[in-house]
Amino acid sequence: MTDPADPAGERGTRKRVTNYGTGRVALLDAAVRVVARGGLRKLTYRAVAEEAGVTHGLVVHHFGSRDTLIAEAVDHAVRSSLRVNALDTGTDTVDGFAAGLGEMVETGPDLQAFQYELLLEARRRPELMPHLRALYEEYFDSARRRLSQVLSRPVDRGLSRLVFAALEGLVLHQLVFGEREVTEEALSELRALLEGLSEDAGDSAGS
Repeated sequence: MTDPADPAGERGTRKRVTNYGTGRVALLDAAVRVVARGGLRKLTYRAVAEEAGVTHGLVVHHFGSRDTLIAEAVDHAVRSSLRVNALDTGTDTVDGFAAGLGEMVETGPDLQAFQYELLLEARRRPELMPHLRALYEEYFDSARRRLSQVLSRPVDRGLSRLVFAALEGLVLHQLVFGEREVTEEALSELRALLEGLSEDAGDSAGS
């Protein structure tokens, strides 16, 4: 990418930008990758500039302060995460529940890692908690809504949170250890448990 501030490339050859965004979005994608690899403390103008293949000054121009860069990177990650949420598969069957979970981890590992880094950092930086809460409230609502559809009955908060925690744990394990086949096996077991709950609910309704 050619930096407008350095059109002739006097500062040397820069690393090719590997993301598919342009401008501000490309810098935010780069910020997510930086955090995914090194944690939020590694998120600096210089690190983002190097990752995106632009100058330090261009990052400063877009964001103005490191706090702004962090806030916008978090918001960007939240929006991206919700777009690829594996719970919203469009199917109302137990068999289709969380069907894209394994693929989601493989195609967006940096995004998943960013979220876990955010979880840890929010314990030390309370100002991040509103962003984190907004993201997870969307996840919790999605899990509860989808479970209510696949089980054909209202689902309480405890059950939806339990299932979500199982899914989140599978994402973390696949992210760290790989082993997508284990993720798929665990999902099959989870679906079998949900199928049993659905049948129990049907038997109770019919008695």
